[in-house]
Formats: sequence, structure tokens, C-alpha cells
Amino acid sequence: MKNPYESSQLLGEYLLFHYGSKEDLMPWISGPSNGIDFPLRTVSELIDPTTLGMGTHALDLGCAVGRSTFELASHCSKVKGIDYSASFIDAANALAEKGELPYQFREEGDLFKEAVAVVPSNQRRKVEFEVGDACSLNPALGYFDVVHAANLLCRLPDPNLLFKRLPELVKPGGQLLLTTPFTWLEEFTPRKNWLGSGDSEEELGRILSPDFELEEKREMPFVIREHRRKFQYSVSLGTRWRRLQS
Repeated sequence: MKNPYESSQLLGEYLLFHYGSKEDLMPWISGPSNGIDFPLRTVSELIDPTTLGMGTHALDLGCAVGRSTFELASHCSKVKGIDYSASFIDAANALAEKGELPYQFREEGDLFKEAVAVVPSNQRRKVEFEVGDACSLNPALGYFDVVHAANLLCRLPDPNLLFKRLPELVKPGGQLLLTTPFTWLEEFTPRKNWLGSGDSEEELGRILSPDFELEEKREMPFVIREHRRKFQYSVSLGTRWRRLQS
């Protein structure tokens, strides 16, 4: 199946979503500005920094172009970002290496605007990126103090394959940071693999509760700009889970 996340237009949209200015992300005063900076907020609003310090490692699954991965580097000594899209990972690696990356995003029709994504130097040296499949992760990946997965579950062909790996990926006492709008679409996830029969949040708790304890829950809006007069506005469920001690 062709990867829908490899188009140049989508790359520009995601670089804007992750690194764009507030004025470019939402140019309308009356627009939903509470959805800005979502990739950063999925870390800053959910992580518990009090249990982290020197020598801690984090994993960012479905990292896209890397904004959340770099934010995790503000709390952990080393962070690995994994995404299914080669073009997204190429962009993230360029940012890690050079600290900035020019890109274009659509204004309307064939009219584009130029911008530059920028990452602070203190975050860049702690990260590494690679292409990977969250449903088929390397068995030798190891385990982590923090595992972060933002808006990934409802884009997987079989989320249960990831759920089975999570207890092996998160250290006992470690943190699992999840956000998802539960936007189930058969183009990404066959209906038989959707969570639950109508209440995905309840099913998520049932699946995770044997190995994790829910510590934090909040509603997290986000905006993806398609062009200056068209936006996607959604609200993810944001949760932090603590891996139970074995």
C-alpha cells in the first residue's frame, strides 16, 4: 500500500504544524488559537519531569517531522524518534544536523509561502531519528523511561500490535504519553481493528490497565492548516500512564 505521508504538500503542512509561527498557523483572530503548538504540548502538558533526570531515555513513536522528539530532549538525555514516513524522517534528520530547514506551505491554489523551521541547539545533540513501523518495531529496540505516541493509534492498521509491545518498551515506573482523537478511518485501520464498539477511551483503559496506571487525562485541541482559509480542528484525548512495577 502506498504511504499517504510521502507527498511534498503534506510534508509542508506537517513542518508548519510542528514549527510554524502562530501567525502562520492561525492567521484569523477569531480562529481556534488553542490548537496551536500541539506537538510541543503533547510533551509539555503530559510529561512528569519530577521522575526524570540524567541518563533517562525516551522514544517518540510516530514522531513525524520531530517537534515532539526535540521537546522530549528538554527532559531526557537521549531520545529516539521513529516514523513510517521517509520524507518526514529526512526532514527531522536535517533539522537535527543543521538546526534549520526551509520549507513551503500552501496559501491557496498554486500560491505558496516560504518559511524556515528552527530547532534550538541544546535539543539537537540528544536526538536520533529512523524510519520504522510502530506495528513491527525492532525486537532489540530496548526499553525507555518515556514512550510518547501522539495521534498515532488511529493511523495504524492494527493498534493491538503496538499495545502488545508497550509493556516491553516502557521501563517499570516509566511514563507512557498518549494522545489520540480516535478518528477511525478504514483507509488506515480496518474496522475490525478499531478500539471498542463505540467508546474507544473505555477500551483503551481496559487494554492498558493490566500493565499501566492512568495518572493524567486532559482534552488537547489541535489545528492543522491546509491553506489560509481551510483548517482541520480536532480534539485529542491526552493521557499519561505509569508503567506498573513488575
